[in-house]
Amino acid sequence: MTHRDVHNPFLFEIAWEVANKVGGIYTVIKTKAPVTVHEFGDRYTLIGPLAYKTAAAEVESENVTNPHMREILNEMTNQGVKWMYGRWLIEGAPHVLLFDTKSIADRLDSWKGDLWNVAGIPSPPNDQETNDAILFGYLVGWFLGDFVVRETKKAVIAHFHEWLAGIAIPLLRKRRTDLTTIFTTHATLLGRYLCAGSVDFYNNIQHFSVDEEAGKRGIYHRYCIERGAAHCADVFTTVSQITAFEAEHLLKRKPDGVLPNGLNVVKFSAMHEFQNLHARNKEKIHNFIRGHFYGHYDFDLDNTLYFFTAGRYEYRNKGVDMFIESLSRLNHRLKACNSPMTVVAFIVMPAATQSYAVEALKGQAVTKQLQETVKDITEKIGQRIFDKAARYTGGDISRAVIDPTELLTNEEKILLKRRVIALKSNSLPPIVTHNLIDDGSDPILNQLRRLQLFNYSSDRVKVVFHPEFLSSNNPLISIEYEDFVRGCHLGVFPSYYEPWGYTPAECTVMGVPSVTTNLSGFGGFVEEILEKSSDYGIYIVDRRLKSVDESVEQLADYMLQFCQKSRRQRINQRNRTERLSDLLDWKVMGMEYVRARKLALHRAYPDSFGGSDSDGFDQQKVKIPKPLSAPASPRIRGGNISVDDLTSNMQQLGYDDDEYPFPPFPLILKRPDRPDSERDLLS
Repeated sequence: MTHRDVHNPFLFEIAWEVANKVGGIYTVIKTKAPVTVHEFGDRYTLIGPLAYKTAAAEVESENVTNPHMREILNEMTNQGVKWMYGRWLIEGAPHVLLFDTKSIADRLDSWKGDLWNVAGIPSPPNDQETNDAILFGYLVGWFLGDFVVRETKKAVIAHFHEWLAGIAIPLLRKRRTDLTTIFTTHATLLGRYLCAGSVDFYNNIQHFSVDEEAGKRGIYHRYCIERGAAHCADVFTTVSQITAFEAEHLLKRKPDGVLPNGLNVVKFSAMHEFQNLHARNKEKIHNFIRGHFYGHYDFDLDNTLYFFTAGRYEYRNKGVDMFIESLSRLNHRLKACNSPMTVVAFIVMPAATQSYAVEALKGQAVTKQLQETVKDITEKIGQRIFDKAARYTGGDISRAVIDPTELLTNEEKILLKRRVIALKSNSLPPIVTHNLIDDGSDPILNQLRRLQLFNYSSDRVKVVFHPEFLSSNNPLISIEYEDFVRGCHLGVFPSYYEPWGYTPAECTVMGVPSVTTNLSGFGGFVEEILEKSSDYGIYIVDRRLKSVDESVEQLADYMLQFCQKSRRQRINQRNRTERLSDLLDWKVMGMEYVRARKLALHRAYPDSFGGSDSDGFDQQKVKIPKPLSAPASPRIRGGNISVDDLTSNMQQLGYDDDEYPFPPFPLILKRPDRPDSERDLLS
């Protein structure tokens, strides 16, 4: 390879989800873009497929300013290739280059033959996704190959995400193109397929015949693309340690490092306001609950906790089966200990639906009618009180105060009674808000029925399955997902297969405690950096070394412990959870990408560096200890009662933190006087 400037390289990041939202990689690239643009400036370009439906809204077209890129794209245009170049309309506004794969579809058969001859990768005729990946890969290889021929001064780094973008890697390696490559797999193909079945994946991962398993599932050609990209890349990475373990056994190459996913924390940052946002959005959820449980609204919302799980509808992979089983056990435990707490558990996962359930719509309608009637009557009562007082001209002051019997007119009493009668319901509150197309075979509904979680009045755990993503246009619960998360008390994500896990990470930056597992990338990351994660509001269920029943019990224990916390303890825990948000920011997480790029340059251009190429990936992480803001509860002098016990006892007597934010007497723990010399030493 020629001598190139490795300190100011060009970076091309290639993914199928550049300006094309399909899954989670779109979020990774979009949120990471600002820090990458800050580092590379105009030397950074994202490459993806041209989807005409979304490109117009995602990208602002502009002229190509780099002369080498302009020459190459003009030549490709002359050969029939259609493309789009501009700025992605996101924070950081990175350059993007989008190729229209359909414009060059006539070359598909010849490129398939070349792929077999060059890399031994087969490609069946009827797999459209693979066909698109081949066309896209050859276009990317064509562009990058021509670019490094023209750009001879600076080094070029090409970073590929997932198998759909990986076709170009073996092509570039075979052609000996003068650049360095990085391949990141966010989840292995075979791993996702195996976990979707009923196999004991992690305990048998060493014994799988990978070629045979891929062939059984009809994805052998895709598996070959992924494995070829992993082996031909200069640097191979994954997004978590658990995925690295998976990739080592399924793709037969040990990853060089882990590139954990970050978040744009500024988007979620609310500083000291996040507690107020919790209260405000919790009230929106309260309004939904009043309507959904109409006729059976016999529990106290001040003693109600909102738990939720959300994501793609992957019943087993996302741990929904474990969540529902744990809810059943939690229900029995809360009943057994006669707890005053009620838990409403939301399951927010999109499924095929026909329409909204009539009972769910009716509940919101009659409750809204009652609310509007009460508001109208309240305004009229206020006007009557004011008029009566305003007519006072002297004499007996009691004549200026309206008689309580005159507050409501007969018409208003009748109207109010009609609204209240409309709240009567002969059926139980629905466990699902929509009519599902395949109600009888839906695994979530079938498990709820088997465990008899039907929202009985005696149940301390109520369940609401909402088979649609949340939005402010929803007629049942008009709230955006982010606001819904802020209004909840606990996110529960007991995933069996989760290469990273954005949902618990988003909970963390919004100050919402969450439950995850040691089989998720996020859970493994938290275990690495925190000595005791539960002190920071992140509970980790062991799904790797424990049996299924033991894991379910552990999850039920965590949820019960959370239910037993006082309001003050939950507020303190949310404060500690939100404090971790800076650790998940791309400004911190992005450093692993910097190390990966440096390692790739080391391996491609060793003469330009001194020393070893193993820079940074094997650094020992220092764990964050127990928070200093969590001392043991102080004891009140003269007895064995603690402040938390006293708070709990006061709440049982009817006192509320909102009414009495401070104790009615000073709780100052006096220390005995010390000699001046000792006091000086302590200070």
